[in-house]
Amino acid sequence: MGQSLKVTIQPPGQKGMRFGPTILAVNPNREFRWKGKLLMPGIFDGEHYFMLDPQSQGGIIFHQGELFSGIIVPLFKSSLDGATKQGFIAMNEALKREAENK
Repeated sequence: MGQSLKVTIQPPGQKGMRFGPTILAVNPNREFRWKGKLLMPGIFDGEHYFMLDPQSQGGIIFHQGELFSGIIVPLFKSSLDGATKQGFIAMNEALKREAENK
């Protein structure tokens, strides 16, 4: 933990962006979590998580999401509720198709 990643995202209909979030948690086969920021902490921060929840009857439930915080987050509410959310949905659908084809 504490290492930086190189991440590129491109929500549908938006220009792509690159950023270098810091890894917060790595628990193999359970959880991966990072946090990115705009300029400095507290302005616009995003903590992204990927979690796997094994089911007793077999299979896995995948949880993925982002928790946004910071003083300018309200200014981006429509974008976060629109293109960003659609990007998460598209990623989850592609991951589901890939997992089911294995």
